Amino acid sequence: MTTLAQARAVASATLAHGRSIGAAPLTVAVLDAGGHLVVLEREDGSGILRPQIACAKAWSALGMGFSSREIGVRAERQPVFFGALAAVADGRWAPAAGGVLLRSDDGSVTGAVGVSGDVSDVDEECALAGVAAAGLRSDPPAGGATAGPPGGSGAR
Repeated sequence: MTTLAQARAVASATLAHGRSIGAAPLTVAVLDAGGHLVVLEREDGSGILRPQIACAKAWSALGMGFSSREIGVRAERQPVFFGALAAVADGRWAPAAGGVLLRSDDGSVTGAVGVSGDVSDVDEECALAGVAAAGLRSDPPAGGATAGPPGGSGAR
């Protein structure tokens, strides 16, 4: 289970990392393992759809059991299946980097983080940095993000 204190720490560290690298204004959502919103923080100037996108990235990762970056990669290979998932998800679907799972020491999923505001690679970098700075485990592991999006995603 992701606690409120952990979620706040992840959100704060995520936004701090964004500021340290000069990211566009970000929104970060931290969900528990059941997909319920624990913390949502939106920086001044972050767009009006960013809360929904951040939640959708985290919710997508939880629903599929892997990062939203991986969802994007798989969606390119199986567009019909992932199109159907988008319909089933009632709009809470974002197959772009920026949504990562939170894991306990034994590997079980305890929640997810979604970030939106900059390009997807930067969103994911901030999410991973926030998780690591809060002393938690992420999926993919911190440092596991790639320099460029697989499959040329780059979606915001």
